[in-house]
Amino acid sequence: MTQTIAPQPGIMDISLYQGGASEVAGVENVVKLSSNENPLGPSDGAIKAFQQAAFKLHRYPSSDHAGLRHAIAEVHGLDADKIVCAAGSGDILNYLCQAYAGPGTEVIHTEHGFALYRIYALAAGATPVEVKERERVTDVDAILASCTDKTRLVFIANPNNPTGTMIGSAEIARLADGLPAQCLLVLDGAYAEYVEDYDAGAGLVDSRENVVMTRTFSKLYGLGGLRIGWGYAPKPVIDVLNRIRGPFNLSGAAIDAAQVAVRDRKYADHCRAENARWRHWMAEALAEIGVPSDVSCANFILARFASEDEAQNCDAYLQSQGLIVRQVGGYNLPNCLRITVGDEASCRRVVHAVRQFKGG
Repeated sequence: MTQTIAPQPGIMDISLYQGGASEVAGVENVVKLSSNENPLGPSDGAIKAFQQAAFKLHRYPSSDHAGLRHAIAEVHGLDADKIVCAAGSGDILNYLCQAYAGPGTEVIHTEHGFALYRIYALAAGATPVEVKERERVTDVDAILASCTDKTRLVFIANPNNPTGTMIGSAEIARLADGLPAQCLLVLDGAYAEYVEDYDAGAGLVDSRENVVMTRTFSKLYGLGGLRIGWGYAPKPVIDVLNRIRGPFNLSGAAIDAAQVAVRDRKYADHCRAENARWRHWMAEALAEIGVPSDVSCANFILARFASEDEAQNCDAYLQSQGLIVRQVGGYNLPNCLRITVGDEASCRRVVHAVRQFKGG
């Protein structure tokens, strides 16, 4: 008998997501600047909470994440009942596609948007629609012009990955107000904590019925290894997402560490200030040697080279020096390298290596 077992349409069109490399063959003591991780790591309090959780590993974690949701709400001035938690904010993006997209529908993302938007759309059987940006910045008019009666979700990261650019709150509001009635605007705020006095769209969630905000503990809080994310959305959307997420989708250790991390504002402020300091320094230093970048609002810069060959050759040279950055050809930016803002030593080292590559 001929087997006819096959996955759902769209799944085999997915190119596997490639995370940032962490090793270079034949090179020891590498500096990893490819995954936008916090070089300072998590706070001491979060580490202690994680260690103490070892004594409760035989217990199931909370299924409603009430303690963590209330901690997030307390810090950010939000309604805890409109928060959902998941194993990284990417899981929430996936839930949204499962719940609101599907065969015969469309999901919009921008040309330099995060790769998972396309992946999750295809996994749900929806058609991903790529919209042009304007000089590596989200173009609201282009998105609105691309909407149809099939559009169900619009994903934008603000600040965006891998460009580091962002649009203002008035433009986001204009986008939300211009979308078709059946469409949700999803604001991916993975890097929002790096922007001073920015609510990442929380106010829009409270004032509208068609906006969802996602956030993560993987970046500023240094908890990428624990996989903790959260979303803020109108209550009807939260009710839908809670129906499809796993009941124990976060470990107890992750919940405990995140509760302490989000309340440690002094440490978060320190990490934000250090990132801003060395991001500015690295961008200026690279520009002086002929490698420009757009003003970044995140914890990385997008270094632009004269050609794809020069970017690839520079990447190869950096690897030979034990420095791992990220090629972003898959994001339609073949002449660029995304460089995470590391600590002082890492930033100085990568700039020195690029200067050597450029013949300086």
